[in-house]
Amino acid sequence: MSEKITVVGAGLAGCEAAWQAANRGCKAVLYEMKPEKKTPAHSYDGFAELVCSNSLRSNDITSGVGLLKEELRRMGSLIMEAADKTKVSAGGALAVDRTAFSDYVTEKIKSHPNIEIKYGEVTKIPEDGVTVIATGPLTSDALASEICRLVGGKRLSFFDAAAPIVDFSTVDMSKAFFASRYDKGTPDYINCPMNAEEYKAFYEALTEAETAKLHDFETGEKLKVFEGCMPVEVMAQRGEETLRFGPMKPVGIHNPKTGESYYAVVQLRRENEEGTMFNLVGFQTHLTFPEQRRVFRMIPGLENAEFLRYGVMHRNTFLNSPELLCADYSMRDNRSLFFAGQMTGVEGYIESAASGYAAGMSAAARANGREPFVFPDTTMIGAMSHYISEGGVGDFQPMNANFGIIAHTGEKIKGGKKIRYQFYADRALNVIDSIIAEKDLL
Repeated sequence: MSEKITVVGAGLAGCEAAWQAANRGCKAVLYEMKPEKKTPAHSYDGFAELVCSNSLRSNDITSGVGLLKEELRRMGSLIMEAADKTKVSAGGALAVDRTAFSDYVTEKIKSHPNIEIKYGEVTKIPEDGVTVIATGPLTSDALASEICRLVGGKRLSFFDAAAPIVDFSTVDMSKAFFASRYDKGTPDYINCPMNAEEYKAFYEALTEAETAKLHDFETGEKLKVFEGCMPVEVMAQRGEETLRFGPMKPVGIHNPKTGESYYAVVQLRRENEEGTMFNLVGFQTHLTFPEQRRVFRMIPGLENAEFLRYGVMHRNTFLNSPELLCADYSMRDNRSLFFAGQMTGVEGYIESAASGYAAGMSAAARANGREPFVFPDTTMIGAMSHYISEGGVGDFQPMNANFGIIAHTGEKIKGGKKIRYQFYADRALNVIDSIIAEKDLL
């Protein structure tokens, strides 16, 4: 007889975790504080409520999230089953009727014989048994305080403030160059130089660009966090020269081939050891994603850059997971306590569901007295679990599914980005199919 598994939170991650644990013969108790208590972001009483967009993004397997969707479909994900059953027309994207989607997940969870539902706020983490915490980016204050006590305050963040990340292979290195300021150390930074005319055009576009709309529940905190980590567009509003004395400072940078110096320079810093991802240094931003594409592609060398992650600034409670979590989503110092969803540092609806899948599967293995199976990083679900447990270079920041985090094992793939991504997608799905064939793994 396996241990009972406690799952806290009936969002996408929590529902997926409870479903996967229950399908593996475990009794799961799913706690949800709605309808007794709601955060300011919630309006619907059903489970798996989509509080922002109803789009689950691209269905194309040559996109990171599209590949992740297909992996989850093949492995029997409840969230993907619900999305496919309640989809609405959205071109190449997968969008859903949000009410029908929530109702579908809620009915499936309520009708599962191995899932018991309990309503009310959880303020303490259970000390015994196997537990999955999946309370999302808007975790209640009481439980957030409990988690903070558990992990230590410095290892829990309440705001996600990150610069855009680009695919190195899409940077035009005929315009950009590697160099370090004052030639100190190794030339690890990519430098995208601008003359005065290019800078002024970029500055004007940046100051006129559209920013993302704030949620009502974010405005107060947002204003506070801006001073601690100022968005590049807010910095630009303080004067035309501000950026040239800040993140675009050209002092000490010259082209090693020509010796030339520049009016302004945007620096890109390595995001992972493999050097496949680089972030725009100092470019935390609250611009809309289309505006980020338009404005940041004005930077010389980034005209055709592929954005693996856009810059974000929003309320988001998340762990410093590489210090705290293993690749099976369990705590390093308590292998019976698991986390899932955006709290782990995954970003997005499908990514949250995927972390719930892995955490629920792992929790079931632990409850049944077995070591959890960890997906290889040649799959997108595995690449995500390795990212949250190992991190990249520098401070840990939440991440969407993308081909920058999937394992690049030295294959030489001829052709453009689409061909490379198709190769990685085909390889990942072959691995998933092999895992499915080994039924004792899942």
